[in-house]
Amino acid sequence: MKRRINKVAILGSGIMGSQIAMHFANAGVRVLLYDIVPFERSEAEIAKGIEESDPRFRYRIVNENFEHFKKLKPAPLYHKDFASRVALKNLTDDLSDLKDCDWFMEVVVERLDIKRQVFEKIEAHRKTGSIVSSNTSGIPIHSMLDGRSEDFKAHFCGIHFFNPPRYLPLFELISTKETSPEVIDFLMHYADRFLGKTSILCKDTPAFIANRIGIYSIMSLFHQVKGMGLTIEEVDKLTGPVLGRPKSATFRTCDVVGLDTLVHVANGLHLAVTDDECHSLFALPDFINKMMEDNALGAKTGQGFYKKVKSENGKSEILTLDLESMEYRSKKKANFATLAQTKTISELGDRIPFLFNGKDKAGEFYRKSFAGLFAYVSNRIPEIADEIYLIDDAMKAGFGWELGPFEYWDAYGFDKGLEILSQEGHSTADWVNEMKNKGQSSFYKIEDGLRYCWSVSESTYQVIPGQENYIRLDTIRSSSKIWKNSDSVIEDLGDGILNIEFRSKMNTLGGGVIQGINKAIELAESDYRGLVIGNQGPNFSVGANLGLIFMMAIEQDYDELNFAIKTFQDTVMRLRYSSIPVIIAPHGMTFGGGCEMTLHADAAQLAAETYIGLVEFGVGLIPGGAGTKEMTVRASERYIKDDVELNALREYYLTIGMAKVATSAHEAYDYGIIQKGKDRISINKSRLIADAKSYAMELADLGYTQPSPRKVKVLGKSALGMFKIGAHAMWSGNYISEHDKLISEKLAHVMSGGDLSSPTDVSEQYLLDLEREAFLSLCGERKTLERIQHMLKTGKPLRN
Repeated sequence: MKRRINKVAILGSGIMGSQIAMHFANAGVRVLLYDIVPFERSEAEIAKGIEESDPRFRYRIVNENFEHFKKLKPAPLYHKDFASRVALKNLTDDLSDLKDCDWFMEVVVERLDIKRQVFEKIEAHRKTGSIVSSNTSGIPIHSMLDGRSEDFKAHFCGIHFFNPPRYLPLFELISTKETSPEVIDFLMHYADRFLGKTSILCKDTPAFIANRIGIYSIMSLFHQVKGMGLTIEEVDKLTGPVLGRPKSATFRTCDVVGLDTLVHVANGLHLAVTDDECHSLFALPDFINKMMEDNALGAKTGQGFYKKVKSENGKSEILTLDLESMEYRSKKKANFATLAQTKTISELGDRIPFLFNGKDKAGEFYRKSFAGLFAYVSNRIPEIADEIYLIDDAMKAGFGWELGPFEYWDAYGFDKGLEILSQEGHSTADWVNEMKNKGQSSFYKIEDGLRYCWSVSESTYQVIPGQENYIRLDTIRSSSKIWKNSDSVIEDLGDGILNIEFRSKMNTLGGGVIQGINKAIELAESDYRGLVIGNQGPNFSVGANLGLIFMMAIEQDYDELNFAIKTFQDTVMRLRYSSIPVIIAPHGMTFGGGCEMTLHADAAQLAAETYIGLVEFGVGLIPGGAGTKEMTVRASERYIKDDVELNALREYYLTIGMAKVATSAHEAYDYGIIQKGKDRISINKSRLIADAKSYAMELADLGYTQPSPRKVKVLGKSALGMFKIGAHAMWSGNYISEHDKLISEKLAHVMSGGDLSSPTDVSEQYLLDLEREAFLSLCGERKTLERIQHMLKTGKPLRN
């Protein structure tokens, strides 16, 4: 049957229920969010004379929950307006509204009796063939079906979103013997395509895949940390970005998630997996029990492994829990020689052998912890998953690891991994030894642009399924490389479409990247149909190489600086006016020059999670890579006869002047950075390059024609005067510094078209020259150099 999900009912409005509802709203789905009617009136309601028949009483729980979780940071919604897609209901008065829903999702407390009561209500009102699921991680899925009809059973399954649902892409799906395969196939595809998830079909085992491995990893570390004499700061330093993990690392992540949540899952596993060879590790160590007694649960209680306090002078300070004394103390800096030696190794796969082979405590920590992890995951096949890649994908999508456990093992070396297993007293599964006896030395391999994984059941390598839906640059790079330099690679995506991939540190836009872009346009215009600008790093680009700009400015090498800026301007203008369609594919942080390129491509195919903006004001500059020019052009394109043109220009001026950064691709529409009807959004980042390629092919098939140069209407003195008066008023009111005022006036001069006596049509090159002149002049200002230096040192803006 052909299914559509037009309306979803979510029963339970707690932290997961409300956020899942908001993520469905992100996907454009109408949502009914339910919770119970309160048992009795609160003191505040009694004082206000609110009766039990009053909607304010009957919908209090769902209203308060939704409003509270809507304000979470980072935001659960792509755009604040999407909240209107969620209708708030209660489980007494509004059950009849369930009849039109296509998917029912139970997200109530982890108690089987309560879940069964909810399913009873759903069954009484659901239409035949509608999907029902339980979002759980602690109760066996098959145990929920007692008393349910055959149609209910055929359309029922377990699901597991990870918190926060918007940001963590893992979607675990658990079927029962009665679940229809059609339902499973549909949900696997739907979660991938429309919710942006990594869909993984799991077995009905305790904690499924990601939490089984993730909780083992955390609990193992809890038992290890005191024995090695490590501090909390040291562990978080060792298990953070240097290892390809989130900045919150281990203990900070526990504080964010809540220690009680972690303890609940760990206790459940300790009871459920008594045959697990690491069963004892799921028992809570003494310091965790003490923290639970002290209500030190993390962010929700104001103290956990870390505690934020204010000193006597009013300054905030983060204290750290000392695991020996169980008292809070000032944070200590964590330093390891091994980590210092790997700072220049940007690729995680290249860094792993150096970390594991370290001669200090860091190296010892990595060998001990990963030896245990390697043994544990090998022994979980086929218990929790039949395939290696399912475990790796689950850990990357659910816990934010850059590599999965078996990928870490491959990065270190198959045989080296077996060595540390033996040294640390662990034994691996028989299938690993069988694999070695067959002469194999890696879990993954790439051949002919396809990624293969060792199949335990088949004892051979097999193609990882689903690759036809994605383009993985790491997989195709060796077989499709057309050209490369140290900072960029041009790949053939097939069907006449090239891709230019940035490979510089943090994807900064230095000379190597600029050379690569120009080469890619040259090749595409000569022998191909279109070009994609996309990469699969953590972020698209943090902008220009600020250190290089600072060095040239300090040395007063203005001719060289002018040449560099003009080269960048010329490159983005070449993107705009090339003879082939150029689609840019931003994701993550897309700042400064990355944003300027986005403004100039024929169209953008953005990941929903794109944080994009012209941020140059933060370092005392204006956008100098054609960004100021392009925002002026976009303002002029909105001018309507007899309208107040200054209002439109002012919007774009403030976008730059306030260094606005959109916190999602949808929000970028509000700032005029991307445009409706032209730029598109991919909710699943993994599909981004493939979607961008399809868009480039679409434009090529429609008979793409090279754009013609544009004339730009600038407003001259009328706009310049308005902006200068505004900047002076802000300075007089102590809202901005004198240097901020200077930067504002420089920006105004460019966006007004200079000191022209009346509105005039000018060329884009005219504005580019003004922009470059303003940028160079600001590079000669001492306070701008102070701001750049401070940003380079601290990563934070300086307001001087």
